[in-house]
Amino acid sequence: MTRITVGLTFSETMAGAFALGETDPEAGRARARSQGYRFAMHGTIEIENLDGFIADPQHQGNLQGTIDFTPLGDQISAPRGRFALFAPTEDPDLKLMIYELGFEHEGREYYMAGKKEVRRASIFAMWRATTTLYTQLHQGADKAAPVIGAGVLRLGVPQLAGLVATLHATNAANWRGDVAARMRFARFFAAELWDTYVRPGRRNVAVDS
Repeated sequence: MTRITVGLTFSETMAGAFALGETDPEAGRARARSQGYRFAMHGTIEIENLDGFIADPQHQGNLQGTIDFTPLGDQISAPRGRFALFAPTEDPDLKLMIYELGFEHEGREYYMAGKKEVRRASIFAMWRATTTLYTQLHQGADKAAPVIGAGVLRLGVPQLAGLVATLHATNAANWRGDVAARMRFARFFAAELWDTYVRPGRRNVAVDS
């Protein structure tokens, strides 16, 4: 008998100030305040195999969606992308949430590469770290292409509520299986946050607001 693989999917929208001609996200955000440019990512994350996702040290899934960016237009289809949740880095105190999307506009390829930096710190840093996406825009097929813009996108409280509402299991046999999958994902997410911000014996570093 073939075992059904249960997955998970959810949608997430992040938006913020973004500028062309910058490579540093913070500089792009500051410059965009005078330009008036906004960048929004409307993404759908698909985890095909929840068990495999949790077991994989990189915790990778698929990402697709649409892009809104003032100079290019709205609802630009971005059919290919990459997502990773709490991916480890060479720094043992730092894990990344990775959002990357490739898209085309007027015959040119672009690649959005964003990351949330989840760093061992005070618990008061948790909200900012998990809702702030430092983003660069490359003109080309991937991150090896030149950076032509940068900015900072954020996940607000309404967007977070929307994300939770879209969370559901795929290939679950019934509603109990759906609930079990969502709970397992929630436990994984909470355990990662606990390990970073709360676990006894960890360094508790205050950060500036």
